[in-house]
Amino acid sequence: MTSYTKQRADAPAGFFEAEAAGLAWLAEATPRGGARTVGVQSASPGRIDLDPVHEVRPTAEAARAFGEALAVTHASGADAFGAPPRGWTGPCFIGSRSMTVRPKATWGVFYAEQRVLPYARVAVEAGSLDRAGLEVVERACRVVADGAFDDDVPPARLHGDLWAGNVLFDGGGVVLIDPAAHGGHPETDLAMLALFGCPHLDDVLAGYETRSPLGEGWQGRVPLHQLHPLAVHAAGHGPSYGVALVRAAEATLRLV
Repeated sequence: MTSYTKQRADAPAGFFEAEAAGLAWLAEATPRGGARTVGVQSASPGRIDLDPVHEVRPTAEAARAFGEALAVTHASGADAFGAPPRGWTGPCFIGSRSMTVRPKATWGVFYAEQRVLPYARVAVEAGSLDRAGLEVVERACRVVADGAFDDDVPPARLHGDLWAGNVLFDGGGVVLIDPAAHGGHPETDLAMLALFGCPHLDDVLAGYETRSPLGEGWQGRVPLHQLHPLAVHAAGHGPSYGVALVRAAEATLRLV
């Protein structure tokens, strides 16, 4: 069988094994109508062999079907907010950065402490975020951690790095790659799709809502759920993301 191989001689311990664990966890939902994930042939230190994906032009129909499938994947659930893929006890990553997975009872505490603040602080060290900007982000995170946005939505099974580059269209619809899988709030995956320009996003959202209607006011919470990907990008991709992170934090504070 042909394969697509990714290799990194400098990969941290467990890097590709964590990717394989995340893909397997997400794939558990596929037989029930969940989103498709790329097949893993093997994973070992410094290397992962994947099934090839033969990409085609995105269509509205495929995007809508993906939205429906993503809702099923999310509804498959997680053990807690911040929980890693079930059965995985090794490290987790988003891109090439370490990602904390400490289960928490409430979403706000998990999100602020594990998904926003660590990367915002790295962004300061990298020169992408100044101290004044960090203070704005920290104020927003205090509000989040205090439960201002906690709701009754149970922990969802998230892809966790759901930008457009990880959403591939092939002849059968959409195939997901490169997850940072964990338990979180479903709106976070959707906000990341919006941030980085997923093709036919309106159709994705329409399909999603046929299976899992989004909570009232979800559009206003998009900046809140974009704090995580913006903080990650500010940590490694320059000051423009630091500016966007502060704007998202300010928008989050205006919600309360």
